[in-house]
Amino acid sequence: MKKEYDILVIGSGLGGLVSALILAKEGCKVCVLEKNNQYGGNLQTFSRDKLIFDTGVHYLGGLSKGQNLHHFFSYLEIINDLDLKRMDVNQYDKISFGDDVVEYPHAQGYDNFVDQLSVYFPDERENLQNYCKEIQRICNYFPRYNVIGQDQYNEEILHLNTKRFIESITSDETLQAVLLGSNFLYGGDSENTPFYVHALTVNSYIQSAYKCLKGGSQISRLLIKKLREYGADVYKHSEVNEFVFNDNNSLTTVRTKEGKEYFARQFISNIEIRSTVKLIGENRLKKSFYNRILSWEPVTSCFSVYLVLKEHSFHHFNHNSYHFSSKNLVWKACEYSEENWPETYMLSCTPSNRQPEFAESLTAISYMNFDEVRAWQNTFNTIADEHERGEAYEKFKLEKAEKMIDALAQKIPDLRNYIKKIYTSSPLSYRDYIGSFDGNMYGYAKTSENPLKTMVSPKTKIDNLFLTGQSINMHGILGCTIGAFNTCAEILGKNLIDERLSKFQETHES
Repeated sequence: MKKEYDILVIGSGLGGLVSALILAKEGCKVCVLEKNNQYGGNLQTFSRDKLIFDTGVHYLGGLSKGQNLHHFFSYLEIINDLDLKRMDVNQYDKISFGDDVVEYPHAQGYDNFVDQLSVYFPDERENLQNYCKEIQRICNYFPRYNVIGQDQYNEEILHLNTKRFIESITSDETLQAVLLGSNFLYGGDSENTPFYVHALTVNSYIQSAYKCLKGGSQISRLLIKKLREYGADVYKHSEVNEFVFNDNNSLTTVRTKEGKEYFARQFISNIEIRSTVKLIGENRLKKSFYNRILSWEPVTSCFSVYLVLKEHSFHHFNHNSYHFSSKNLVWKACEYSEENWPETYMLSCTPSNRQPEFAESLTAISYMNFDEVRAWQNTFNTIADEHERGEAYEKFKLEKAEKMIDALAQKIPDLRNYIKKIYTSSPLSYRDYIGSFDGNMYGYAKTSENPLKTMVSPKTKIDNLFLTGQSINMHGILGCTIGAFNTCAEILGKNLIDERLSKFQETHES
């Protein structure tokens, strides 16, 4: 007896899980299929030496009461079960350059953000205030950024360029670099990146910044728990490799590699958009749309070094550090020379469970182009063991890890004495475990020159197939969550989604 669903979601990244839960809460019979051993896409974590390491989620923004992500997570019924720690209010991020000993703070709260940076730039207070006002203005133009209201993009805003805007705010080159210092959060080529990408990303963290103490995977675990409470089916090891259509060009069935068939009235694809297009088939799509998708440039990937520390050796710090070998690098941070790698990095810290004043691990991340690992592109891992790629790959990773530690040791001179174990991940890891094209971190690069090129409607030309996830519009925890609500608005109607969120806001957050 075949099992049929109202909604079948392909992929269990954040966008897919949130979409599934929104629809399950409306009484839909929902199924989620995930190809890997772990749910969650970029929310995945892995364990080494009994410690948890994040692959993608290092901190969250907008989670204080009354803020947008708090509202969305409250509606999804997971906010109260998240194990969170608020980061340093006066410096949740610290930005540094070259040999300069000064570390410039990004602070939580817009007034505080201005106050803390004004210590270093006393003549720039008014310019900093204008910067903060403009970020908030830009965010207000985006659909559902403020939970309810604003249902269309302002195209003029989309064309605003990050570099030109920052230069219009201040002529101080150091302050320009400081304001751009966390562009690792969107993989920005700031000379081409639209300012809305910068604004939407940093606004949440300035509102509030939190660490997930049990790793980002707790978000996916809580969403899946809620899905099952609402009667949804969720399956791992279920890679969809075929779409079946009827004579009316509607999708009726998906088949997995294992030969199982799943039937549904409507489908949501949360997998890489190129993979979705391949499953649909070129003949069912407009050639112009097909070519547009293939012409998108992926955001660069990264190489991560995970350091397990000796007990009681290194004091925990409650912020992230972004370091650049020079101020000029912030404009094109993802460009680097292999000889001088890493020219920039993000460093985060995890407190010990037993003695939280000490750190149990450090994670350092730097940009890496997929071309550096292309020699091994035909090798694939689905289980956390990459030794099968051979000695050359292991040597490559070890050399990169040593270079990263050398760079970190310029800021932490005794670092090598604190290290117990070293682990790494490369662009191949992101490709294999996250499913992103060429291991990209944040979907596809957006440009202020042609911002609509990489914007795709959640509703496809296949009348019962919808899209969600970081390949569609914005990336990140907030971006994918908002995207999921917008996808569900296409299925359930915008008015119904607005009504649900408004009623929830009135009853729970008044």
